[in-house]
This record gives sequence, structure tokens and C-alpha cells, in this order.
Amino acid sequence: GQQLVKIVHDQIIELLGTEEAGLNFVEDGITKIMLVGLQGTGKTTSVAKIARICKEKFNKKVLLIAADVIRPAAIDQLQTLGKEIDTEVFTLGTETPAVETVRQGMEYAEKNGFDTVFIDTAGRLHIDEALMNELKDINELVHPNDILLTVDAMTGQDIVNVAQAFKDALPLTGLVVTKFDGDSRGGGVLSVKKITGVPIKFVGEGEKIEDMDIFHPDRMADRILGMGDVVTLVEKAQEKLDLEEANKMAERMLAGQFTMDDMLKQFEQIQKLGPLGGIMKMIPGMNQYAGMLDEAKASDSMRHMKAIIQSMTLEERAHPEKMRGTMKKRVARGSGRSVDEVNKLINQFGKMKKLMDSMGNMQRNGSLNQESLEKMMGNAQKHAGQNFPNGFGGKNPFKF
Repeated sequence: GQQLVKIVHDQIIELLGTEEAGLNFVEDGITKIMLVGLQGTGKTTSVAKIARICKEKFNKKVLLIAADVIRPAAIDQLQTLGKEIDTEVFTLGTETPAVETVRQGMEYAEKNGFDTVFIDTAGRLHIDEALMNELKDINELVHPNDILLTVDAMTGQDIVNVAQAFKDALPLTGLVVTKFDGDSRGGGVLSVKKITGVPIKFVGEGEKIEDMDIFHPDRMADRILGMGDVVTLVEKAQEKLDLEEANKMAERMLAGQFTMDDMLKQFEQIQKLGPLGGIMKMIPGMNQYAGMLDEAKASDSMRHMKAIIQSMTLEERAHPEKMRGTMKKRVARGSGRSVDEVNKLINQFGKMKKLMDSMGNMQRNGSLNQESLEKMMGNAQKHAGQNFPNGFGGKNPFKF
């Protein structure tokens, strides 16, 4: 069975491409990157997300050109995203044709020393001749170094027809796969890669501006097969978390000093990593539970639990087991939750503390090894799996 999985795994990597494919940056002059795709694929958001990566990872001076002049909302959206990533947006409004906007935008970029320009083009609900002609005209004008097609990982067979149409009209150089945090593991992406013959360059996994990653074929293969993606999870943690604080927290937990203040910090750290479903898909063995997750309810649940802890005094956070009924009522009122929810969270904390205390004791007496840890975590995961829908917004979510 394992050998079969490995064969399939290797074949998927072969299909996706064996190496990372970066952007085609030029050494002299301006790197021009044009994003195309149907309306609703997350194209405009992807422009800002990839621009952020260029700024932060490659130290580029980026200009965004708003060439989607069909929808005023698209220009507004790009300007809002530009402010969020502290990047200038060039626009001439909806009255100026897209090609003229791009021409003047490139002149502006040259005069003001920008080395990377992103062109956000118009999308349509369906492919039509007018859209394709506009995109061809922009391509003829600026000859982009990259033309990236945005595709939605959740789309079915239509994704194949769309990819073929764009490939026939434009010299595509890469794909941007969006909405990879949904139920689909991205199998349809394999078809698009094969049809277009161009590499996947970026994968988007959520709505936040930082929820976009450079594509790694081997990691995508792991995720399509439900094997997790620990490397990306570690990279996310290194980029977004305070690792020094996390290490101190781990030491306190193993020393039997785990408090609800630590629990609150854990919730905050988890939220920094992005959508919970996306995190779970990166953890081997947890992918099967990601489909049970109702992301909105899980987010509400975590927000409610944080509110409960934040309504406690420092003494109550350190020793919640000593809380009397009147204290719990006060916390319930302060957090806008029920006493029953306060009790559930305290019980949940008690189970976590018990597990941490056991691990700490085993570490101190020298019995904490790989086998004992796997057994302990296996029991914890089995328990979590049995109760998963109740705690994280599945079919029977508790009303946190």
C-alpha cells in the first residue's frame, strides 16, 4: 500500500513539475506581471498577495496598475489592498480604456523608479471575444515577463475549458491557484497544468493578504494525497509566530505551569497561521477531519473562547479550577457567553493541562521517548477525532 502511494505521489510531482517555478524577474528595466482569469477566481486579491511577496521576499519596488475598468468595485478593491500592503496603485478610473491605462501606468512606473509592475486585468463571468481582445492588446503593448492565469481550486470541469481558452489567446507563463483551503484537494489543478503546459507558481489558501505561498510541487502532491505539508506549516510558523515566546510557553507547559493565559496565547498564535482548515490539511493524519470543519463556526468558537478567558482575572486564569459559581456568572456576563460555555472551556483546559503534566512528568523521569509520545498523542488524537465535530464547528458544534 505504501509503495502504491509513493508511485502515485511521484507521478503527481511529475505532472506538477519537479522544481519550483519563480517569477521571471529582469535584471535591467521593469518586470511586468499580468494577471488574467475569470471573475470570481480571486484575481485582484492575488495581485496584491503576490505583490506583497515581491516586496517582502525579493525587496522589489512595486506598482499596481488597475486595468479592470469594467467594474468600479475592482478599482476600489485594488486601492484598498494597495493601502494594506503599502503599495501604490495607478488608475485613471473607468472612463479611460484599459490599454490606455496600462500605457500611461508603464510611463509612470519608468518615471518613478518602479522595478516591478503588476497589471490587474478585467475578468468576466464567462469567456467572451471582447475580453480576449482587450487582453491581447495589453499583451502586445507591454509584452509582460509573466502572464499568470488565476484558477479556482474548487471549480469543476469548467476549469479545463477556461484554461484552454486563455492558453489559445495568450502566451501564459504560469498559474495561480486560489481557494485551495476549501473541500477540494486541488485535483482539478492537475488537469489545468497538463492542458496549459505552464508551471503553477503560487497557491492561495485564504482571504488574508498573507495567505499566498510560492508553489512547491512536492508539498502539493502530499496535500492532494492527504499526506499533509509539514514543511510549509513550519515555514508559516517561523514567519508569523513569536518562536521565542512559543519555546517559553512549551517549557512552562512541561514544567506543569500551563495556565489559561497560555491557552489564550495559543489561540492567538493559531489565528496568525491562517484558516484552521488549511492548517489541519498540513498536519499528517488530520486532513480527514478538515472536511468536517465549518470554518465560520470554528472562527466564532475560537473568538468566543478568547472572550471568556479575557473576561477572567489573572488569578482565575492561573487557577480556573478554584472558580465558584458567582465568578463564572461574572465571566459569562463579561464575555457575552453562557455559564455552561464557561464550564466547558474550563473542563477543556483541565484535560489539556493533564496531558501536559503527564508529558512533563515523563520527561523528568526519563520515560518520554518517541514510542511513549506517539502512544500518548495517538490517544489524544483519537479522542479529538471522536469529538471533533462538537468542538470545531462540525455537524454538532457546541455554541461557543
